[in-house]
This record gives sequence, structure tokens and C-alpha cells, in this order.
Amino acid sequence: MKVLDAEKNVGITTFLTPFKGTSGKLRTIAEDFVVNEVSVYPPEKKDGKFTIADVSATNWETNLLIGSISNWLHISRQRVGFAGTKDKRAKTTRLMSFYKVKIDDLSNIKLKDVEINNIYRSDKPVKIGNLVGNKFEVIVRNIDDTCKKDIQNIYTHLEENSGFPNYFGIQRFGIVRPITHIVGKHIVNGDFQKAVMAYVANPIKGEDEETYNLRDKLQKNLDFAEALKNYPNILNFEKAMLNKLVVHPQDFVGALKQLPKNLLTMFVYAYQSYLFNKIISERMKHKLPLNKAVEGDIILPIRKGVFDGKGILVTNSNIEKVNFQISKQKAAVSGVLFGSDSVFSKGEIGEIEYEIIKAEKIDPRDFIIPEIPNISSSGARRPILGTVKDFDYKLFDDELNKNQRALMLKFELLKGCYATSLLREFMKTNDIKNY
Repeated sequence: MKVLDAEKNVGITTFLTPFKGTSGKLRTIAEDFVVNEVSVYPPEKKDGKFTIADVSATNWETNLLIGSISNWLHISRQRVGFAGTKDKRAKTTRLMSFYKVKIDDLSNIKLKDVEINNIYRSDKPVKIGNLVGNKFEVIVRNIDDTCKKDIQNIYTHLEENSGFPNYFGIQRFGIVRPITHIVGKHIVNGDFQKAVMAYVANPIKGEDEETYNLRDKLQKNLDFAEALKNYPNILNFEKAMLNKLVVHPQDFVGALKQLPKNLLTMFVYAYQSYLFNKIISERMKHKLPLNKAVEGDIILPIRKGVFDGKGILVTNSNIEKVNFQISKQKAAVSGVLFGSDSVFSKGEIGEIEYEIIKAEKIDPRDFIIPEIPNISSSGARRPILGTVKDFDYKLFDDELNKNQRALMLKFELLKGCYATSLLREFMKTNDIKNY
């Protein structure tokens, strides 16, 4: 199956399933992509300092949503907590916390396509990662009408392999502007000027013509004042960085610090994600299994449904026991998220990991970033296989597109797994815009 050029650019070069797929288009309307967070609710405490609520939003990017709610409440965005980012073009529900915000003030928020429900008080906030997973209800439109057999074959193949390649989806890097990992690479390399220019300039084909031309002009003339004047307000993060550079033209670290912490951290995470995607791709090219360990692998035990971060090296003496635990979904094969304290695999997969980092010309210690310490990363391990719960699907006549068929898929994924990484196995689309 042909892989999209945009996917290759973020390290994705393989499919697990060999079947043709449905083709089609995601997110014809935002309501075609429904995401409901499976949340971990902090305990209720009536005199707690945090107000907890379920926030539903349609067609809202996470940072803009947080910024708009913060502005409405007249509070710093640092007083808003959330468990995980969500897709923009989607209808999403997530748990959020608000430090020292009255229940009445929160319930009176009126933002377009935003609803706030189940409000209560707690003495504990919502923090990044405090969720179990996400439930999805997705509609794929304009599908190939002959694909019914392919759908079942693909699902059967995924079942036989215990899941799907746990790639970081294209959303991690940006669909229109897949550049977050490029910014992250420059940060890790200590080239902050290139990092800033990759974000504020760096025109990418596919964005609107006016924005493309403005970025192109800045790329060529480095006139920060002119760019600040002409950039549209929708590029609010770029304008915040440009505003800093107008006053201090060489303070590229300071310009980066104008961004929200979670976005700044995302750059480094995205670069780690790109390298992780390459590990999965190379593993599959070497015909190494995703659902079984080989000698040299590092597996993550699963305790009470949660991955234990302490990996176990697979050797000749324990491989049989390890693979039994994997077959019982009590452990999973992992890949490395490169960082300053990375633990590398051994054997053939270890060689793949070392070759990838060697080709990038980076050292694990490069992930220590003294200029912006709070985005340094020590690294981690991540399962290379995504597992699916409660999968169901149905084909139906599409009311939005007459004489067309559509496909609805329902499923639940653990936190950190990308729905589009599962959906790409079904769709095999030839256009990144269809995601």
C-alpha cells in the first residue's frame, strides 16, 4: 500500500494490514469526529480550591479553547488544568479544572459551540495524563462502495495481531503545517533561531495563499516589525513571538518563551514522536512482530490496566514467559521515546534504535535544554501496539452526499493512542486532507 508523502515526513512508512481499504474522507463536518474522554474525576470536596467540569467543544483547538475560557474568566491560563489535547475539527468532551474560580462564573461562560456541565468542587486539579482513554464515534464519507469485505478483513487482521501500529498520528505534527517536530529538532540541537523561523515563517504549501505569502516574505527579509504589522490576528502565537523579536531581534529563546508551556513542550515531544514513528516503521520493515517480543526488546508490564514505566529486558531465558504475558494483555512490547536518560533495547531492535539516533546526529544529552529547562525530557518507553476496545461499525446511505455510502466506526482507545493511526489502516486514503 502506498504511504502518503506527508506521513513519510513524520516517520510513518508502513501499514500493518494488506487490504485495499475504504478510501473516503474524515471530518466533512466537525460532528463526524466525536471524542469523549474517559476521565479520572478528582474527588468532590465542597470547600476545595479547584472547580471541576466537563467541557464540550466543537471545532476548538485546545490552546485557543483554554485561552478563550481564561479570557472570559479574567484568569491566567496557568490556572486551567486538563488531561489531554484533543483534535480541533471534532466534537470533543474533556475534563478540566479551574483554580479559584466560582462555580457560578464557570457556568455563566458563553462561548460559541462550548458547553460546560457537571460542575463541582475538589481539592485536586486535573493534570496532563490523568485520563484512562477516549471513546470515538467517527463517520467516514465518500467511501468506496465495494469495501465491505475489506472492512471485515482489516478488522480480522488487526484482531489477529492484537491491535494496530501505535504511531503518533499526523495531528501530533500539524495536518496543514506538519512542522512541530522540525521546531523540536532545532530546539534539541540548540539552534533557537531556526526553531523560531520554522514556526513563524517557513511557508508550507496547503495553507491559505495570503498566509503563505506573508511567511515567505518574512523568511526572505527577516523584517519582524513588518510581519507583526501584517500577520492576521488568527496567527496569535506567531504575533506574540514577533512582538518579542521587534524589541529584542536576537532573543530567540525569549521569543519561544512567549508560547504557552504546553505548546512549547509539544515541540520536543513531537520530535520524540517522529523518532518513535521511525522505530515502528523500521521494525515492520525488518519483519519484526509488534504483538510479540524478540530477544533484546524491552517490555512494559501492565498492572491494573496501566503500563508500568519500568521496562523489562527480554532475554533467551525469559522470552517464553514474557510472550505468554503479552498474549494475556499483561505486558506490551515498547519502543524508546528518546531523551537524556533513554534506555535502549538490545539485539536487532537495539541496532535499529541506535541507527535512527545516529542518522539524526543527536545525542541523548541534547534533550537537556538549559536555556528552557522545563521542556527538557529524560525520555520514556511507549507501547508499539495500540489496542482497541468495543469496536463496532456499520455502513449506511449518506444523507449529506446523495448516492454515496458512509461508514461509522465506534471504538475506545487507551490514552496516548491516535484514532487516525487506527483509521488509516481502514481508509488507505491517498490525500492527507482526508484525515
